Amino acid sequence: MSTLAHTMMTAARAADSGLAGPGELDRYPYAEATVADRVGARSWEGGDPELGRVGRRAAGSRGRGLHGQLVQQLGQMIVSGDLGADRPLVPEEIGQRFEVSRTVVRESLRVLEAKGLVSARPNVGTRVRPVSDWNLLDPDIIEWRAFGPQRDDQRRELSELRWTIEPLAARLAAGHGREDIQQRLGDMVEIMGHAMGQGDALTFSRADAEFHSLLIQVAGNRMLEHLSGIVSAALQVSGGPVTGCDRPNESSLAHHARIVDALAAGDGPGAEAAMRQLLTVHPEVERVVPAPREH
Repeated sequence: MSTLAHTMMTAARAADSGLAGPGELDRYPYAEATVADRVGARSWEGGDPELGRVGRRAAGSRGRGLHGQLVQQLGQMIVSGDLGADRPLVPEEIGQRFEVSRTVVRESLRVLEAKGLVSARPNVGTRVRPVSDWNLLDPDIIEWRAFGPQRDDQRRELSELRWTIEPLAARLAAGHGREDIQQRLGDMVEIMGHAMGQGDALTFSRADAEFHSLLIQVAGNRMLEHLSGIVSAALQVSGGPVTGCDRPNESSLAHHARIVDALAAGDGPGAEAAMRQLLTVHPEVERVVPAPREH
């Protein structure tokens, strides 16, 4: 095993991934509200009974402190529809409900505003914006949608997006001949192989995400490169057998290796074809990617 592979696998086993998985949304770090808090937060619990429960629901804090946790919690509540469009968000109520300072609330709302989830205007206050205004390419929003009521639509849309951009990126990457990147891609395949042999799904997924990110970056198209984070987010939240990258297996590993070989040979069409095979759905999944939709 190479030094890089050993280092990456050791680090992955030693650290928490920090990502909230499909069954991990029930361990939010905020404490249960006291009776006094619940009385003071009636405007949150009155018209929408779910808000009292959702306010205590867990979310992956990713170690971001109170500010990051509040962004995560409010973002999930908005994306899930628990806080519907045009809903007013009163900072004082939020601070009281979640036991955080005005500064934490203010900074959290600014982050959500940058993501297009809320808007703040004088004499109007802060309100939830409609889905059409959201930055749907934001990695956080991708994650929140993927683990919320819109999970099926989100995963389908991500699969269709990957099917559109990654085969093209593979074709373009074959024409650049960057030996350092090709070596790094080969290292990622090696790491994936060792991880699969040891049943280390976390290391496999991390190497897989870096493989696809590197491939897009070496394509030589800055607009495609801007989308590399979206592909990484797609891999992290796939949560089901949608593409060949969703779970470690020999077939997936072989397709990754074929892409590396095609890049080394400068074979653009071969790299594109190998990527399309990798992104093809598993046989047991009825729907084909990209999925045809009725209009």
